[in-house]
Amino acid sequence: MSRRLVYFNGAFIPEREARISIFDSALMYGDMVFEMTRSFNQRPYRLREHLERLYASMRYAEIDCGLTLDEMEAATRQTVERNLPALDGLDFQIMHDVTRGALPLYDTLVTEGTAPIVSINVFPLVRHIGHAAEKYEQGAHFVVTPQGAVPARYIDPKAKSRSRIHYRIADLQAGRMEPGAMALLTDEHGFITEGTGNNFFTVRDNEIFTPRPHNILRGVSRSACMDLAARLDIPVHEADLDPYDVRAADEAWFTSTTVCMVPITRFNFQPVGDGLPGPIYRRLLAAWSEEVGVDIAGQARRYAELAKTWKP
Repeated sequence: MSRRLVYFNGAFIPEREARISIFDSALMYGDMVFEMTRSFNQRPYRLREHLERLYASMRYAEIDCGLTLDEMEAATRQTVERNLPALDGLDFQIMHDVTRGALPLYDTLVTEGTAPIVSINVFPLVRHIGHAAEKYEQGAHFVVTPQGAVPARYIDPKAKSRSRIHYRIADLQAGRMEPGAMALLTDEHGFITEGTGNNFFTVRDNEIFTPRPHNILRGVSRSACMDLAARLDIPVHEADLDPYDVRAADEAWFTSTTVCMVPITRFNFQPVGDGLPGPIYRRLLAAWSEEVGVDIAGQARRYAELAKTWKP
């Protein structure tokens, strides 16, 4: 049984007891914002950047959680510290969820009141990373789905909220196109925006291209990848990309918090470049691994083996 604890509005409670009401706005409207950070060697990676984006999302959603950013960071580090004995040396996610609270209409039915709820949990990354292990060598297949991105003038994707049913619809469509395929969204003009929870990159003539940041989530891992490219003197361009550009690319990959970066070796049922992870991808992954002191792909392979018998 899990010994992990969850920070829940200033208290620490067992993970299995962390609950919100069915009348909470998170369930009624998807009215909440969140962040996921990961650790390397059990140390949070770019935690401050994730928290800064969390507070930007709260400002967008007009939620005041009652904590300053510094107080949130202190609570986060305390949550990590309290859970380290239960994590068995494994790397983990740090999940921040901030809901607006229960709807006032149901105030007498909600024991935690109607104020915003802040929860922070940690969870080992065994399944998250282990399930992606083969993709570091074989690559992913991305397909453009009928479900597109929601324009920023309607719901701004730069705010990380749980109101993301279009992501799920796109994932379902991609799975019907080919089992295991991953969705790639486009905007109203047919330009590529992002995946469902990841950012997209291509390479052409030894230069990196990634979609402009106006209609996408500005991923922390996206920024990390671009920073690494700058250190390696690899040019990076934010540009309008369409499916034609991907078909003409030499290589491609996606970035996300848990897996860092994974190659895309097929696009719309055709190989990207020679259909193998490319040299720039490999250079960046090696640099990322060196920076964090973890063989990122190697860790995924270890966790894949562990996942066969591991129980949360």
